[in-house]
Amino acid sequence: MAPQTHKPIMFAESTLTRRGQTTIPSEIRKALALDAHDKIRFTVQADHTVVLSRATTDEEHEDPMIGHFLDFLERHAQEHPEGVEAVRAQHAERIRGLVEDVDVTLDAPLDDADE
Repeated sequence: MAPQTHKPIMFAESTLTRRGQTTIPSEIRKALALDAHDKIRFTVQADHTVVLSRATTDEEHEDPMIGHFLDFLERHAQEHPEGVEAVRAQHAERIRGLVEDVDVTLDAPLDDADE
């Protein structure tokens, strides 16, 4: 598969100080809607290009399908409350058995094989 290339829509330059600092040009700040104290992210890609982007919160990284699915479940439960029931004891016990030896660290990065 050929590498994906993006056609640039804007160029800007900035000078690096001795302390490794720079000013983000105003046209770039405007394009990214950046204000003072906003966080930015630098991503170094395989071809050694660097992408500057607005840093996002964990909520913004959430898979949008999860939100749609949870919205669907909420609507369905409200429209059909008769279909909502507690988890049965045997199912809860089976779930506990399936996960009892699983160590989960929600903040741990995924292995490359898991992505």
